Amino acid sequence: MDEKLYDKILEISLKRSIFIPGAEIYNSVAGFYDYGPIGKLIKNKIENTWRKMFVKKHGFHEIESSTIYPEIVFKASGHAEHFADPIATCKKCKAKHSADKLLAENIGGNYEGVPEEELTKLIKANNIKCSLCKGELTDVAKFALMFQTTYGGDSSNIAYLRPETAQGMFLNFPRVFGTYQNKLPLGIAQIGKAYRNEIAPRRLLIRLREFNQMELEYFFNPEIDKTIEGYEQIKDEKIEIMGADKTNIEKLSVEQAVEKKYITNKIHGYLVFLTKQFYEKMGVKNYRFRQLNDKEKAHYAVGAVDLEVETSFGWTECVSLANRGNYDITSHSNTSKKDLSVFDDRNGKKIVPHVIEPSFGFDRLFWCILESSYRPASDEKKWEWFDLPMFISPYHAAIYPLVKKELLQNMGKTLLEELREKGLDVIYKESGSIGRRYARADEIGVAYCITIDFDSIENKTVTIRFRNDGGQIRVPLDKIYDMVCKFTDNDVRTLEDFEKCPR
Repeated sequence: MDEKLYDKILEISLKRSIFIPGAEIYNSVAGFYDYGPIGKLIKNKIENTWRKMFVKKHGFHEIESSTIYPEIVFKASGHAEHFADPIATCKKCKAKHSADKLLAENIGGNYEGVPEEELTKLIKANNIKCSLCKGELTDVAKFALMFQTTYGGDSSNIAYLRPETAQGMFLNFPRVFGTYQNKLPLGIAQIGKAYRNEIAPRRLLIRLREFNQMELEYFFNPEIDKTIEGYEQIKDEKIEIMGADKTNIEKLSVEQAVEKKYITNKIHGYLVFLTKQFYEKMGVKNYRFRQLNDKEKAHYAVGAVDLEVETSFGWTECVSLANRGNYDITSHSNTSKKDLSVFDDRNGKKIVPHVIEPSFGFDRLFWCILESSYRPASDEKKWEWFDLPMFISPYHAAIYPLVKKELLQNMGKTLLEELREKGLDVIYKESGSIGRRYARADEIGVAYCITIDFDSIENKTVTIRFRNDGGQIRVPLDKIYDMVCKFTDNDVRTLEDFEKCPR
């Protein structure tokens, strides 16, 4: 683990309220984090970028479903039976440990999906003790991961907080399908909260008990929908993928990965490549795809590929791209005794649609973006800062009067009001040296600094400072909004980028 990078990002994040431990004044509880004002602005922009790429671009549909459902929903989905982690308890201090992760930390390897009995044997064979007090561990047992509650004042009315956003999309599929002319294929997306009662959450945003997901369910008829619009344009693009045998990483075209059965079909392949594009757009570079073996796959998955990122904590799963087959619709149909099959007029048959699902863990993505964009102090910049893509910077601009003079302040506040009314996120600061204000803006990744000086009063122009190299250009006051929007959309970070920006 790169503790230095971890500590630096944590320090800035807490100091500038990017994220904050939940209930901090009560010493917090592991696995709960809040997004502060800076983090929330970044979060909004990341989510909106995902919406553009995965939902709006393809004409898919976004919903917002309940975060709590009665027990029968999760019996049908299989989560009530399968959604558990292996737990080992210290006999001495009673600390709880996730057995598969404890083994990975002590002897390396991946133990997801390994039966409890085998995990117990491995722990004993390797003489693994409690990481806190070195006490002896109990045999490994199953620990249910869903948060349970009741409703209606009746303890027999059991409900669970959802462990994924997906079930809401399956439950709402019949209504959404009918709303949009009963046509397949159909995409339903959701961004929202999910909950898992993790045994021992650590690593800040990497493992949480309450977390955020961005998920898409792509419903299709496997007899007809052999591909997806856009596949032909990307099929020869390269991805790095590790097969289920975990022997080596291969650089293959999407088409080759489909042919080798690393990826289940062309629709799956297209969504894998779209995920690659999204992560690269977010500035994350050290990633790979990995095919899951039968032990690692979720109970609903026909086949699955994870996107993993090399972080300061090691390789971390950040996206799961699963072919769920027709598992969910069939299970809910059988349990509810409702026919959820649909008529496809393209072949005149009633079918149960299949589903490909890209499931993004938002909080892990957020941490990866912070790690990838963190820049230490250097000879060029004497301060630490985040080199965020401009379109996810918390503020489009910071407005700074050069000095505390009423004419400059009034002009700055008028510009602030105009830009905010047009929908930009903008801050205004007038105290402190201009250099210190620039440094504080860089530290949280503000896109552009707009400086108002005495020439601004005379000729109605201001300077725009580029974050990455400190380069500046002079711009007419009435062009500021258009130029900030243009620079943001084109990810203009330096004076050199500006010279290349389309006019």
